[in-house]
Amino acid sequence: MSFVKIEIRKGYSSEYKKEILDGVHQALVDALGIPNSDRFQRIYELDKENFECPPDRTDAVTFVQITLFPGRSFEAKKKLYANIIANLGQNPGIDGNDIMIILLEPPLENWGIRGGQPASAVDLGFDLEV
Repeated sequence: MSFVKIEIRKGYSSEYKKEILDGVHQALVDALGIPNSDRFQRIYELDKENFECPPDRTDAVTFVQITLFPGRSFEAKKKLYANIIANLGQNPGIDGNDIMIILLEPPLENWGIRGGQPASAVDLGFDLEV
């Protein structure tokens, strides 16, 4: 399971935002093996004055924060980063230097899922050791 929070500057089309959502989700499926149906994502759009970044970034600067179950290897995480950069570079055309990715991995007992059960007590139906 993963929760994706994406932050961008205001002013982009619905299609642009959908391409970001699709690209990040496909990267999670391909790199970490999450089920295709496991899609919890949201985009936050901020006014430029509320979204500061270094001057070498463009208006397409994109922050991707993914909260996920722990257990993935460093190699799988590197593959995830590369896939996100490649996918968003292709569609909607964001330069890799404008993308920052942050992973958060709270322990399984800190997730209340499927009726409030701790994730550590649930058969997740997929492998975390990728």
